[in-house]
Amino acid sequence: MTAVEAGTGTRTAAEALEAAREHLLLLQSPEGWWKGELQTNVTMDAEDLLLREFLGIRTSGDTGETARWIRSQQAPDGTWATFHDGPPDLSTTVEAYTALRLAGDPPDAGHMIRAAAYIRSEGGVPATRVFTRFWLAMFGEWPWDDLPVLPPEMMFLPRWFPLNVYDWACWARQTIVPLAVVGAFRPVRPLPFGLDELTPDYHVPRRRAPGLPGWDEAFEALDRALHVYERRPVKPLRRAALRRAADWIIARQERDGSWGGIQPPMVYSLLALNLLGYGIDHPVVRRGLDGLERFTIRDEKGRRIEACQSPVWDTVLAMNALADAGLPSGHPALERAADWVIGEEVTGPGDWSVRRPDLPPGGWAFEFDNDCYPDTDDTAEAVIALNRVQHPKAEPAIERGVRWMAGMASRDGGFGAFDADNTRDLCRKLPFCDFGEVIDPPSADVTAHVVEAMSHRGMADSLTVKRAVVWLLKAQEPDGSWFGRWGANHVYGTGAVVPALIAAGVRPGKPAIRDAVRWLERHQRDDGGWGEDLRSYRDRSWVGQGVSTPSQTAWALMALLAAGERGRAVERGIGWLAERQRPDGTWDEDHFTGTGFPGDFYINYHLYRLVFPLSALGRYLKGA
Repeated sequence: MTAVEAGTGTRTAAEALEAAREHLLLLQSPEGWWKGELQTNVTMDAEDLLLREFLGIRTSGDTGETARWIRSQQAPDGTWATFHDGPPDLSTTVEAYTALRLAGDPPDAGHMIRAAAYIRSEGGVPATRVFTRFWLAMFGEWPWDDLPVLPPEMMFLPRWFPLNVYDWACWARQTIVPLAVVGAFRPVRPLPFGLDELTPDYHVPRRRAPGLPGWDEAFEALDRALHVYERRPVKPLRRAALRRAADWIIARQERDGSWGGIQPPMVYSLLALNLLGYGIDHPVVRRGLDGLERFTIRDEKGRRIEACQSPVWDTVLAMNALADAGLPSGHPALERAADWVIGEEVTGPGDWSVRRPDLPPGGWAFEFDNDCYPDTDDTAEAVIALNRVQHPKAEPAIERGVRWMAGMASRDGGFGAFDADNTRDLCRKLPFCDFGEVIDPPSADVTAHVVEAMSHRGMADSLTVKRAVVWLLKAQEPDGSWFGRWGANHVYGTGAVVPALIAAGVRPGKPAIRDAVRWLERHQRDDGGWGEDLRSYRDRSWVGQGVSTPSQTAWALMALLAAGERGRAVERGIGWLAERQRPDGTWDEDHFTGTGFPGDFYINYHLYRLVFPLSALGRYLKGA
């Protein structure tokens, strides 16, 4: 089968590429960027209503539109999941149910009866995660005494001391600092209704974080001691801690009013500032609320909140896809995109400087505004993208980005996303941390992207790349795959690592590459595509198994093509993409293939369904 014959649908591979390329070009903004919707789950929307209720700014219009969206995401059995077609999630269902009660949905309505029945069957509120109970405590529906304590005095812990704020991942520290403030005030602003209908008729033990052998009792004892302290804190110390936390929060507000460009720090920072006496009309609070509005989508489906926005990530991926698809380096679309990306370079210090104080700044963040937290993953893809265009200011920005990225290597040679050596496992074991990843250790996908970027810059023989390659080879799973931290899951990890190793000079015939190829071939679906369900993060029987999706099929194809494969597996995968392309040049992808926190929080990047298939088709045709 030749390149133009791949696919049994109405389009050849070449025609599919042309349609996808034209569609992607039409999506570019006048300023040069691309941004697809970043879809998560309804806790974002439920917590937005609860925030507005707490602050006294909830409107009937926003409430009605948000409730419509939340209802639309409810499964027939009355539950809500954390990803499309996923299993019911108790905490998500409790938050969604509470938000709908706030919107006026009566508890005897059919959809509410089904939700409440599920909640009771799973243990009710006592069995939910800490964050859900935290929200309910603020409205008098859970006792503060039954929540783990995280005192604001933690702000005084020195950087060398375990569990200081910089031991946490950037997204976690931006959340726990304001939450520590909220916990210190223990506010109660009652809802206009109770939630007695969610109470099971049997005792439910308190949900706990996964234990660490030998440390469970120690952390339980620490939590008991902190509860005693909370009843009578040292007042001067508490006042000083709250001041320091407030200063820390305010110093990290971004230009658009957000904190870290992500929803949890935005919401909890606004709660904390409100309790500290900052009024709704205070400039800091007003900017924060305006920033939330920027994350709000309103359409025929209702009103919903993006947990984050990904314009830098989407733009550099789009640039690389268009370059893969044969767009010349001097094309106006690529030049506009490069101009915008260069303007988004982070030029000042941030929290990453705590562990790398002598490293000059550089690199890129994920969002429109997030100067405190550039990340190595976006920087790597930006370096690759800018390296492929003709722009007079690209080279200095690339050099600064490469220097910063290389300086963020961890001691073991791998790369985390936002910090170097952010590996203090104790953070995961606090009773407070029963949901989501709270540290940022090196991962295979991020390390691979850094290796690929530096190799494209002619640095494959550098010590940084050599150490990272060794790290990747050690991280390979016994089955030949790699774990995917930021994408689902082993298909994503393997799809990232194989092209990186080849770019770094690892020959296609080496055992690591051959094992990866065999793993991908074994996990190709009968329909010719690839898919891996997000349940694979908790249940290994799902590894490499799931409904075929365009983005995951493309990841597998890019790995196989990098390894020099041109056989039946590749042809079937290309055929799957060509057959399933929509008339407008894109693909449908309802299933989530992005990962926020493995096992807990997932993302549907709406541009993934277009950029990755375009890259795969382009690389396939280029090698034909």
